[in-house]
Amino acid sequence: MSGSSSPNVAIVGVTGAVGQEFLRVLEQRNFPIGNLRLLASARSAGKTITFKGKTYTVEELTEQSFKGVELALFSAGGSISKQYAPIASDAGATVVDNSSAFRMTEGIPLIVPEVNPQDAAEIKLGKGGIIANPNCSTIIMLVPGTPLHRRATVGRMVVSTYQAASGAGAAAMAELEQQTREVLAGKAPTCNIFSQQYAFNLFSHNSDVGPEGYNTEEMKMVKETHKIWHDSSPRITATCVRVPVMRAHAESINLEFADRLDEKEAIEVLREAPGVSIIDDRKANRFLTPLDASKQDAMFVSRVRNDISRNGATTGSGLDIFVCGDQIRKGAALNAVQIAELLVK
Repeated sequence: MSGSSSPNVAIVGVTGAVGQEFLRVLEQRNFPIGNLRLLASARSAGKTITFKGKTYTVEELTEQSFKGVELALFSAGGSISKQYAPIASDAGATVVDNSSAFRMTEGIPLIVPEVNPQDAAEIKLGKGGIIANPNCSTIIMLVPGTPLHRRATVGRMVVSTYQAASGAGAAAMAELEQQTREVLAGKAPTCNIFSQQYAFNLFSHNSDVGPEGYNTEEMKMVKETHKIWHDSSPRITATCVRVPVMRAHAESINLEFADRLDEKEAIEVLREAPGVSIIDDRKANRFLTPLDASKQDAMFVSRVRNDISRNGATTGSGLDIFVCGDQIRKGAALNAVQIAELLVK
């Protein structure tokens, strides 16, 4: 063991889009690492990856992969996490898992470091345990939504998401690029990742639809928010849509508050909020876009405005905001590394 100040680290799913982003974030944030182990499927084993000037060989993920590992960052899908995360934890590694496998499991913390870092307080690095990384859409909503909730108490949230190809992984990003070329050339689009044309189109999120008519992605936003806030009273409804954007999700969020909160005060709250950046230039009609947020750490907030449908309301207030956030960074890799940073302090 290296000691918690520079833990031995394993990255599971290192050859995927989020796995590669793990490496970039770890290097950019100068995260302390003792020994580094890069893990992936058998078909990726033997590939070489350079990190901080040193070349590493990707190893096949097995049950023996976690000997001497103190921190394991997982981003290889829910089935892999369900199989290997408990093995890693039993071997003494503290797991930060990016899949949905453990998010709603009782006793496993679900953490956004700007929101509920205290939930990691009982986890000791190198002593086992699993921490879940929330869904990217939940993270993007809660980084700006939580400081507003703390100021005026959210009673209800209505959110519509505009989700990029990055949310479905590197293969989906490649297919969007391929489809764009094909459609512009007058060819039929290749539809291997999604069942319908993605380029120059949009469609309801491709996760399974439940009996109540909400898809899995939408219900994640509801259930995860209640768990992270430790409060099931806010009423939340979501509509999640795939849009032909390569990277970075956007969300239109309407918030109803129990207390009074106008747009000017809300902007001041958001300016002071960790992880939030605001550009809200009404005069120039300049607001933030997914391109602005791509490869950036902050949640970019604009279109901050009073909800005019609540004019004349005798209690509370309402607000509309538009948020853009990089799904691969803060929506996945960065949030997981920030959780790891809580453990090494």
